[in-house]
Amino acid sequence: MQCLFSALLLFALCPLLSAQPAKKKANQANTNDMWVTSPVAALPTNVTHHTFRSASMQREVGFCLYLPPGYEKDTERRYPVIYHLHGAGGNEVRSVYSTSVLHEGILAGKLPEIVMVFPNGGRSTMYQDSGDRRFMAETMMITELIPHIDATFRTIADRKARCIEGFSMGGRGSTNLSMKHPQLFGSLFNQSGNVYHVSDAANLPNAYLGGDPQCLRDNDAFLNLTKNLDFIKANLRIQVACGTADPEHLKTVREYHEALTKAGMAHSYFEVEGLDHNQKKMIDGRKDIWFDFHVESLKLNEVPLHYLDP
Repeated sequence: MQCLFSALLLFALCPLLSAQPAKKKANQANTNDMWVTSPVAALPTNVTHHTFRSASMQREVGFCLYLPPGYEKDTERRYPVIYHLHGAGGNEVRSVYSTSVLHEGILAGKLPEIVMVFPNGGRSTMYQDSGDRRFMAETMMITELIPHIDATFRTIADRKARCIEGFSMGGRGSTNLSMKHPQLFGSLFNQSGNVYHVSDAANLPNAYLGGDPQCLRDNDAFLNLTKNLDFIKANLRIQVACGTADPEHLKTVREYHEALTKAGMAHSYFEVEGLDHNQKKMIDGRKDIWFDFHVESLKLNEVPLHYLDP
């Protein structure tokens, strides 16, 4: 059985994934509205909205971009970049709040200048390619968006200077991508992201990925951790966090933490007492240190960093 899976079953089990309504009114958004947010509300300082053409899906995909304050003045300097992935049902504008924390830290001279990218990853893709190939979230991220960002903006196009993170589905997605493609990233921060054994036979078929065992093995973060363990140990720093009042996510977050520990993978792990599934609360409780993990990773990788004079 091929990795392609029945679109009928996918539609029946995952209605949120539908990119086009059955009946479309004349004034309704086009079929790209799942992948491009329009209209875009007011954005934080230095954040702009963009689109690019995804060849794999033959449609426009939206992303938001934060450029640090010195970007326009110093036209020779290149910058490290953080890719932040949104949660299920979200879009490219959902999590841009965190740029306000980064911007304030940069202006105060406490954080280095960093670019942030917020891609639209679809409503419920887990940032993986669907079994029926309708939704190519992994391909879009890995082979299209990252090269587009590096070619269009002055980023440091190197694994050591590229960080990835996300909340909820974005935490799971950033984990999926970095376990499968560790050669592309220097640090990972999973924020309350479920990590599942998608190849577990007891859960077959998978409503999104399909039923082909090899396809599921290829997309299992736990198996990819084992497969790429030597490279991950040597090159990828990992931080994992979750709230204790978030039972739907805490169980698998703990399982991933335990898998990392059992594999001998050094990593940072913390639980926030009493926190439910709320990213803003998680950030607000630790604004002063929110970006420290990525910055420490950049320093360990000897990435050139620039600080503004406060």
